[in-house]
Amino acid sequence: MSMPNTRHRDAQTGVDEDNPLARRIVEVYHLLFERYGPQHWWPADMPFEVIVGAILTQSAAWANVEKAIANLRREDALNPAAIRALPMERLAHLIYPSGYYNAKARKLRAFVDHLGERYADSLDRLFALDTASLRAELLAVHGIGPETADSIILYAARKPIFVVDAYTVRVMARLGLADNGTDYHSLQALFTSSLPHDESLFNEYHALLVRHGKDVCKKSPQCDGCCLALICASPGA
Repeated sequence: MSMPNTRHRDAQTGVDEDNPLARRIVEVYHLLFERYGPQHWWPADMPFEVIVGAILTQSAAWANVEKAIANLRREDALNPAAIRALPMERLAHLIYPSGYYNAKARKLRAFVDHLGERYADSLDRLFALDTASLRAELLAVHGIGPETADSIILYAARKPIFVVDAYTVRVMARLGLADNGTDYHSLQALFTSSLPHDESLFNEYHALLVRHGKDVCKKSPQCDGCCLALICASPGA
């Protein structure tokens, strides 16, 4: 997905041409998209699988999360009722590849218990909440923090909210658009105040930042050939 030309605010993006920070946020998106193209994220077959992945990916590489999800699929356990029916030891064993498996088993069980008790296992009913109410509801569930809640809202509920993660912080800090101490809410607000509130745009932008953070803007950055090098405040840092 490409963003419309940012030079015509009223008719196209709503980006404030008099706001240099908003212009820079848009420029970063364009440069990343030109380099990597569409990311087709989140890689899941159904909303419930997205939720499971969002919980399991906490402090885990996605490749390991995929192994855990494959285990659940083989067990025919990628639905709320099946997860509730599994003994905790069995659930933990199935999701072992994702790491912190005992804690994550409790988090998965907490979510499916909440979904069953409050919404009769209907994600449609849960996702019918407005974004603010849905976020508050998710944050009240054991083991779901801001990043996980927002991932569920964006990628499973398909509502426009910007997800912030460690890659976002790292890339934005090196570009000079944030710093490593910027809190989650402030960095999220940087994007939501600079961009149109569009679910597909927020999806693509976050996925591009993840791709760039994994492939190029690593803890030890690979700055040679970086598509953001010309606008980076700390090349080679």
